Amino acid sequence: MAAPEFWDDPNAAQPVIARVKRLQMLLESVDAFSRELEDATVLVQLAAEEQDLSMRAEIAETLNNIEKRLDQLETESLLSDEKDDKNAIVSIHPGAGGTESCDWAEMLLRMYLRWMEQHGYHHEIVDILPGDGAGIKSVTLTVEGPYAYGYLKTEEGVHRLVRISPFDANRRRHTSFAAVEVLPEAEDDIEVDIDDKDLRIDYYRASGHGGQHVNKTSSAVRITHLPTNIVVQCQSERSQHQNRAMAMKVLRARLLDRLVKQREEELAKQRADQSEVAWGSQIRSYVLQPYQMVKDHRTGVETGNFKAVLDGDIDQFIEAYLRSSLHKAST
Repeated sequence: MAAPEFWDDPNAAQPVIARVKRLQMLLESVDAFSRELEDATVLVQLAAEEQDLSMRAEIAETLNNIEKRLDQLETESLLSDEKDDKNAIVSIHPGAGGTESCDWAEMLLRMYLRWMEQHGYHHEIVDILPGDGAGIKSVTLTVEGPYAYGYLKTEEGVHRLVRISPFDANRRRHTSFAAVEVLPEAEDDIEVDIDDKDLRIDYYRASGHGGQHVNKTSSAVRITHLPTNIVVQCQSERSQHQNRAMAMKVLRARLLDRLVKQREEELAKQRADQSEVAWGSQIRSYVLQPYQMVKDHRTGVETGNFKAVLDGDIDQFIEAYLRSSLHKAST
């Protein structure tokens, strides 16, 4: 990067810059871990010299933090793909089943929002379509933070819920499905050819939350990419200009993902374990009746604490999948 000619080709420089940023983040995490370990060592030595038993609680808390930091470093070391450190665009769509599946989609949204909150990620709901009776018909949100895509890509696929329906007067057991799609946010410097004549842009009044201003003006934007029939919507901002900019960002990400997948198919190098998002190929089951269990079908990891999972405790599934993917790639 110090060479003068390095900046002559910005497109060639970007992958190098991205890699340097990833390495810097890793070094910063290692340095922080080293400082915490050094502080803990000094604390233990001080307690031993002074025979101060009152420091045991502080030492235990410090060691617990070190263990968490070590687990985080180990997990981050599994995120080696060049796209893993990018922000993510997450979409959730209910399957067949009407109100049941719409409600399940909203439960999944809540689960991911709780997970994001626990890990300090910033999110913005770009578009949301409420269900007729309950839940949501679709939602798209952006997620910003370190390795947002790397972690959330493990959640892509079909999620299955089995429970006694709160919408069934006869209290029968129902099975619902919802599909989660996760894309890396496309960088502004990545070329994605979008011709204005290929776009149909519609403006309309927002139907979701956002205050009186949102609902009284046609600020929401729907963009249809005619050659691919990809449709994106945004109603989260207060102006047409802002909503159009956000919708174009989502469109660029989806077109880039489509381009990448087409190239992979042409080279017969499809990504491992990226099964088609179709009903019957669920990646995880959430069973609330007749017993309580959440099981990931890709790794076999399961837990009976479904309430914690629906409150955002999904790290065990994410980490297990990342480890299994690394193991498969090395064999």
